[in-house]
Parts: sequence; C-alpha cells; structure tokens
Amino acid sequence: MRWDNLGRDTAATTPALFGMDAVTRTFDTPEFRGITFHEVRARSIVNRVPGASRMPFEWTINPYRGCSHACVYCFARKTHSYLDLDSGLDFDSQIVVKVNAPELLRRELAAPRWKGEHIAMGTNVDCYQRAEGRYRLMPGILAALRDHANPFSILTKGSLILRDLDLLVEASRVTEVSTAVSVGFLDRKLWNTVEPGTPAPARRLDVCRTLNDHGIPCGVLMAPVLPYLSDSPEQLRETVRAIAEAGATSVTPLVLHLRPGAREWYMAWLSVHHPRLISRYKALYGSGAYAPTWYQRRITRQVHEFADEFGIGPSRASAARRLRPVPALTAEETPAEETAVPEPTQLTLL
Repeated sequence: MRWDNLGRDTAATTPALFGMDAVTRTFDTPEFRGITFHEVRARSIVNRVPGASRMPFEWTINPYRGCSHACVYCFARKTHSYLDLDSGLDFDSQIVVKVNAPELLRRELAAPRWKGEHIAMGTNVDCYQRAEGRYRLMPGILAALRDHANPFSILTKGSLILRDLDLLVEASRVTEVSTAVSVGFLDRKLWNTVEPGTPAPARRLDVCRTLNDHGIPCGVLMAPVLPYLSDSPEQLRETVRAIAEAGATSVTPLVLHLRPGAREWYMAWLSVHHPRLISRYKALYGSGAYAPTWYQRRITRQVHEFADEFGIGPSRASAARRLRPVPALTAEETPAEETAVPEPTQLTLL
C-alpha cells in the first residue's frame, strides 16, 4: 500500500496525510470477517472541500477511508486508488482507520486559525459504518465539537448513530447540529444487492424518527434514485410516503451519478444483475458522470410533488398523523452493524 504523497482525501499531490507507522489488523469475528483494517495516525483531520466541488459546505471530517457498506454506486470509490488499492472489492474490505482522529480534532479546533465554521461528516464514506462499532472514534469527535461549540452535520446510512444520541443532544444545546439519513428507495431485493452492507431502508427511517423525537433535526437524502430501477412514479411516491411517515424534516432527491471508479464498479454490478439495462445506462450517462438535466429535473419535480402531498416540511407533523406507521423490522432487516459481513460478489469490470 502506498501512504506517501497522499493528501487531504482528494488528491495525491499535496503533503502526505498519514505517517509511515500504519498497523494492519484483521479480526476473525462474524461482523468483521473478510475486512482488513489499516490503523494510521492522520496528520490532519479537518479537510477543506475543493473549490470546484458541488458540495454546499467547506469543511469535512472523514475518520475512515473505504466503507464496508459496500454500496456499488459509491462516488468515493476512486479515492482508494490513491492508496494503490482498487475501487471495487478493496474499497469494501480494506478500511483505513484514522485512530487519532478525536485527539487531532481537539488540537485543530483549538488552533487560532480555526474560525468555528460548519463541519460536515459522512460526506465521503460513512462515519457510522460497522468499523465504528469497534473503533468508537465518533464519540470523541462529537465530544470535541460539543466542547468547542462547533456547528456540524452528519449524513449516514448507519443505525449506529443512535449509540451517540446523548452526545448529539448535548451538542445541540450549545451549537447547531443537523443530521440526515440516506434512503433512495424501499425495494428489499434491490437493497440486498446494491447496498449489501447497510441497515435496511426501514431501519434507517426508524433512525430518522428517533433523532427527530429527541430534538435532533433529521432529514432524508433520497439518494440515489437509480434510473430504471427505483425511479417509477409509483416507487418514488412509496418512498416519499415512508419518509413522511418517519417524520423527516425534509426530503432531497439525488439522481445516481457515476464518477470514475464508481462507474466501472456499478456497470459491472449492472451486467450481473440487470444486463438488459446496460445499453440504456450507456445512453443516459454517455456524456459524463451525471444524468441529463431533463431527467434530473423530472425526478426532482415528482419527488417535490409527493412531498407536498404527504406534508413533508412545516406541516409534516399533522400529515404524519394521517399516515400508517412504517412497518416493524423483520429478522432479515437487522441493522448491519449487528450482522456478519456478506461475502463480496466477484465482478468483472467493464
């Protein structure tokens, strides 16, 4: 593995981010079987977002690289190539753990140059993936942000965030705290193949409900909407309805985008599970990473119409009373943090 010349989670041309004293560990337990952890001491933890980014924030914290959630569409897959690891199976199973993240964050927040700006987490890989169940980096990170009254937000697919509910509540008393869960669709079969290491969509919506019930604002990033797989009006309406039932403060649709690294891996997955769609995807994404503007606008318009129908937003509380509750979880929908890692699917890159 190459640690030299790796910088700031985005490019290999800035000063090295890690020292050379990395420790590699594997744990022969069901929840971590097949995963290798590379424990490193980071040289910085608060990262500036590149100016060309579409992200609506300037600073991030990413305590992990790689993600056992194994979402085949994950846009962060390309970052693993900076470590001489591949963006496919390695991204899912070779996890870099910045073991000194909490102590490093306290130092950076206390530096005179830091102005207390908003920090986003979970925007690259999930900070509540199952590795967090072992390494417990987030409690220290949240405590540091709380103690410095530094505003922050968290995006996650992981139910493990509820372990830190007390810390989130404490932080919300002294600074601005917001959260969001990512739920692009409800289809169980699709979830099992495209997001194999994540908690079930219904479980994520339970997380949304719990956070809001405890005064932590939680919206839903309805992402990704997968063309020809989860984008029919009926599917969109069902998903928005469930989001409303969960009491989400907002719903924001985001159509699948396929950057290099993610594109090859997703198309390989598509060739195995939905080969009939290959030509349609090549036509839709032939000109770049993003679906055509007309398609994105259509999805956004439909989701907004359904959101209005079900009262997501200021009127969501009264609307929720008119809706059925989200069905209880079945045994098959146990949070992924508590289950064994599925055997990786061997794909051939196209």
